[in-house]
Amino acid sequence: MQRTDAVSPGHYPSAMTTALITGSTAGIGAAFARRLAADGHNLVLVARDTKRLREQATELHDRHGIEAEVLTADLAEDEGIEAVTARLGDRKNPVDLLVNNAGFGNKGRYLDVPMADELRMLKVHCEAVLRLTSAATAAMRERGRGGVVNVASVAAFLPRGTYGASKAWVVQFTQGAAKDLDGSGVRLMALCPGFVRTEFHERAGMGTDNIPGWMWLDADKLVAAALHDLARGKSVSIPDPRYKALMGLVKVTPRSLLGGISSRTGRKYGPQ
Repeated sequence: MQRTDAVSPGHYPSAMTTALITGSTAGIGAAFARRLAADGHNLVLVARDTKRLREQATELHDRHGIEAEVLTADLAEDEGIEAVTARLGDRKNPVDLLVNNAGFGNKGRYLDVPMADELRMLKVHCEAVLRLTSAATAAMRERGRGGVVNVASVAAFLPRGTYGASKAWVVQFTQGAAKDLDGSGVRLMALCPGFVRTEFHERAGMGTDNIPGWMWLDADKLVAAALHDLARGKSVSIPDPRYKALMGLVKVTPRSLLGGISSRTGRKYGPQ
């Protein structure tokens, strides 16, 4: 199911831009919403919980004087994807920046997780990202401007289960699409954060007590770094020196050894 409504503060100049954020009510998505609203962007907020969306829209409108539109949609369902796709394709009310942030993790190792849950993850992480990015960039290319941030993870660079595989797809897809759209005025970037203090792990039933303090990232600082990288034209952003160093080590580590390390790390820092 989906529904739309808006909290509107009034009229704005035509130059004001609009950003659509999926998974906007918590974590990285909420941090994007706060930052973009503070920068004066109108917003289309997308998530499954209408009550939380309306509360978020009202708060951002009251604090920053921007227009905040609410679109309730479940991106694990075709109906939800189609509703967001239709909004992205609206030429009369164009979206200038798409942030594909919606996502989740499953608790358990491969074959311990029900197939229905694995497929639901792939629907949200891969199919929805493909369809929403395509709808957004088609309209953006016509106007000769726009941007897409697809939120992936440093797990994309590690051989670690369905979650990592789905995020690896996001990175590869985004980089390929960015090349194909080079020169069109449309920028695409895969954002690859590490551990971020959000509701993500709690919702997945994952324990976090064993994760060292230095591995945690602040969502607001992460978003600031990500938007800076998007403005610089990067197609992949790892927005923290600590994780950049770790991923540099990953590149030179043999895959056979990396698989064992990744598996042990996943058991230690992943689902408990």
